[in-house]
Amino acid sequence: MLRTGLLPAFGISASLVLVAGQVLAHGDSHATKKNAEMKETAFGRTGDPKKVSRTVEIDMSDKMRFTPAAVAVKRGETVRLVAKNSGAQMHEMVLGSMKELKEHAELMKKYPGMEHEEPYMAHVEPGKSAEIVWQFTKLGKFSFGCLIPGHFDAGMVGAITVNP
Repeated sequence: MLRTGLLPAFGISASLVLVAGQVLAHGDSHATKKNAEMKETAFGRTGDPKKVSRTVEIDMSDKMRFTPAAVAVKRGETVRLVAKNSGAQMHEMVLGSMKELKEHAELMKKYPGMEHEEPYMAHVEPGKSAEIVWQFTKLGKFSFGCLIPGHFDAGMVGAITVNP
């Protein structure tokens, strides 16, 4: 028999378990950057730094823009993307499909303190740079965006076209 005084505490505990489960499920659904082997994604896979064919520098500003906002690569090419934060705020560069980025941006709004590190993302403090080494194995149009709450919605999005 439950006492009515315990019901509110039970409800709060159950809610915390559900929220924590969603956050952990999101974080556990990917390999970490430290993982040398990554499964193929819809937009490619972790690249071998020894096989980089070129480096593309992308500036991230507090105007909520990437410069350049469009990058073209060849299928199979391994590229070092250097994300440079020239702003005074934290920014990040996350690769993916537009659908994935939109879903992830919404999740970041719900859980703004969520921390995660994946091979297809770079979190960059103001005045710093970070790298993503990526092999683009699939043809098509993909995206990159800053998923810090509010940044993606403000237009901090770019495009990657993978050509034959």
